[in-house]
Amino acid sequence: MSELQPIPVSDIELPENPELETYADEEGEEGGLYEHFNVTADKGQSLLRLDKFLKARMERSSRNRIQAAIDSGNVLVNGAPSKSSYKVKPLDYIQVVMPYPRRDVSLIPQDIPLDIPYEDDDLLLVNKPAGMVVHPGVGNHYGTLVNALLYHLGGTEVTENAEDRAGLVHRIDKDTSGLLVIAKNEEAHARLAKQFFDHSIYRRYVALVWGNFEEDEGTIVGNIGRSPRERQKMYVFEDGSDGKHAVTHYKVLRRYGYVTLVECRLETGRTHQIRVHMSWKGHPLFNDARYGGDRILKGTTFAKYKQFIENCFDLMPRQALHAKALGFIHPRTGKELLLDSELPEDFKAVLQKWDTYTSAVDTFAASVETEEVDLQSLKF
Repeated sequence: MSELQPIPVSDIELPENPELETYADEEGEEGGLYEHFNVTADKGQSLLRLDKFLKARMERSSRNRIQAAIDSGNVLVNGAPSKSSYKVKPLDYIQVVMPYPRRDVSLIPQDIPLDIPYEDDDLLLVNKPAGMVVHPGVGNHYGTLVNALLYHLGGTEVTENAEDRAGLVHRIDKDTSGLLVIAKNEEAHARLAKQFFDHSIYRRYVALVWGNFEEDEGTIVGNIGRSPRERQKMYVFEDGSDGKHAVTHYKVLRRYGYVTLVECRLETGRTHQIRVHMSWKGHPLFNDARYGGDRILKGTTFAKYKQFIENCFDLMPRQALHAKALGFIHPRTGKELLLDSELPEDFKAVLQKWDTYTSAVDTFAASVETEEVDLQSLKF
């Protein structure tokens, strides 16, 4: 029998895409896959089911975890996802891959307050605040959502068997606020992850973007992958030659002239999808530093307007994006579950300023028509 490679066996996480990638983004919804375990069957290997083959070699992993990994496409045989019933043959090369790097440090539970709008025996939803990192990574081993979940779910199946993810099924960016669903057992995790993989999860975001839209609603289609020039940014490959298929549906909620409040519904879930799609179409998210939204892109040259925008940036020092609604089929009951969350206070405050600004502009326009102009009366 060939020797196992010295790669630590970590806990199983289900990806949204079973393709083996060479990168991952710690903040994004979809990272790439990392190899956590590999073995080559020896020349004398007799035909044996894949799940039994792995159970005999991964002593620290339970049968349920191995089965969940196989069902989700995390186990590759000769580079392709395989089923449990696959019969391992001599010299087959088998890999277990997960959408996060292998851990270099042990994670610790932390008593961090969580906003939990819904919880039952199988899952919970967390309304994540902006600024909280979801999954530990380089420089972020503490204070993450995973640290908080390890404390909240301490002693449950999902923390005993999967400390690396603590029930995470998907992620949102550090500076994006909103809803995340968390599984509390392996069965719930596998079934929820399958819905993400099938793109049947309902995800609705609210974003404030630069510019005005000619139409009231539309769809953005464009492959998304790593930027060939800046690896920290995602990029739309217009010709479809690279990246992954990505679809974002949007609808205008309110027009402020220089910025627009839109609702975005994800058909796919790529890293930074809304941010990069909107930027590609000329509508970067308001105050999105990574994609160019942290400067004045639309408006006037008046100093008072510049000060107004800077005040808005101070109120909301992050991209204006909130994961507002999440809908899916409950993994146990089979019933549809749909939850909606309120906009956070910083988002509300910025919208209030834009409401005040547009009202002041309308008043000014009316004054111009009646020749009753008083520039000093404009307050926003």
